[in-house]
Amino acid sequence: MNLNRGIDNGSRLFTFLCLYIAQTIPMSFFSTILPVLMRQQNFSLETIGLLQFMKLPWVLKFLWSPAIDRSCNKLSHYKSWIFSSEIIYAVIILAISFLDLETNIYTIVALIIFSFVASATQDIATDALAVLSFDKKDKSMVNSMQSVGSFAGAMIGGGLLLLLYHKVGWNQLLPYLALFVVVALVPLFFFKTSHAEQPNKKKEMKAPHPDDLLGFFKQKGIWKQIIFLFFYYAGLIGTLAMLKPMLVDYGYNIKEIGVMSGIIGTSIGCVGSLSGGFIVRRFGRFWPRIIFGVCVLITTVYFYMLVTCLEVNIATLHLGISLLWASYGMATIVVYTTAMDCVRKGYEGTDFTIQTVITHLSGMLMAAIAGKVAGSLGYANLFLFESCIALFSLIYILLIFRKDKVKEDNDETRVTQQI
Repeated sequence: MNLNRGIDNGSRLFTFLCLYIAQTIPMSFFSTILPVLMRQQNFSLETIGLLQFMKLPWVLKFLWSPAIDRSCNKLSHYKSWIFSSEIIYAVIILAISFLDLETNIYTIVALIIFSFVASATQDIATDALAVLSFDKKDKSMVNSMQSVGSFAGAMIGGGLLLLLYHKVGWNQLLPYLALFVVVALVPLFFFKTSHAEQPNKKKEMKAPHPDDLLGFFKQKGIWKQIIFLFFYYAGLIGTLAMLKPMLVDYGYNIKEIGVMSGIIGTSIGCVGSLSGGFIVRRFGRFWPRIIFGVCVLITTVYFYMLVTCLEVNIATLHLGISLLWASYGMATIVVYTTAMDCVRKGYEGTDFTIQTVITHLSGMLMAAIAGKVAGSLGYANLFLFESCIALFSLIYILLIFRKDKVKEDNDETRVTQQI
């Protein structure tokens, strides 16, 4: 019985890994290659900077997430959304492959934005399916697949595909990328739906209402979760944003930076995510929240020491980058797992999306602040600022989430008694 359940969970986890990788690889590729190609065509830095708005669909996806939740009364309905949005994603990528980069750049950017709408829609449905497909104990493992898929997708899309691009070119590479997006859907064909197949009559009868979105913020105790989401790994975001410019300032070239941060860093992020998933599954939410928070604090303090009193060399930088990506990988698991715990029944996609958008907005704000602080006051003051944020986050957890530990202990006791 346990063996069959393990195999079933394993196949489900593999399905989500494929879906998260499929949505991330094209995004990472386009986001990495376009600034380079546009600069080679002598576009201004101001114009290239506007490419950040291509990702706007991922920030605004909460606006149409209630429509997806309302249309889904069974798990199979979420699967339909995933299939349709992923096929649209692939078709748009294929269409882009027929366009010339030098003469159709604005059309290409417009199509990429539409493709990101499709991938954001797939993400809403995928997240909702993940929330509904695993019990509370196993949610951290699907969150590991989410993080590993994102890290691996970024490494492949922003690294391996760039190498292939130089060998085969734009028009030859993109059809294979579109094909991969479709092939990644194959495990979903075999995805078993069971416990959530009963129609939700209540959701069918309700008319659209502002509380579809605002109801999330009206939940009892939800604001402590919102503050947690905003600050938990905010101390790492500024460091991540300024890491590559800092490495340039210390004399490292693009190839060396790519290896240190792009390959080694993201690989360690994958390991951190997998480890974090097992740790949360074993110890619950409270203690990993603290342990990973301490790791975030140690990382920010290390970078402060690195630029103030340690010798900056390849060894000390590799240690810092390893700490940075491992902490980030583990912290994302706690963020995503607790986010899944804070969803309303019938609004799983909406509520999880709102919470991920909060982390995105926090990241954008912290990255912007980091640039200002580093530019005006230097890297030492930036890392000191980041350390203060990490310390605040850790103190906040210790003070605010103590009752959650008692609740977790009681839940564990009840489960043990039932066994």
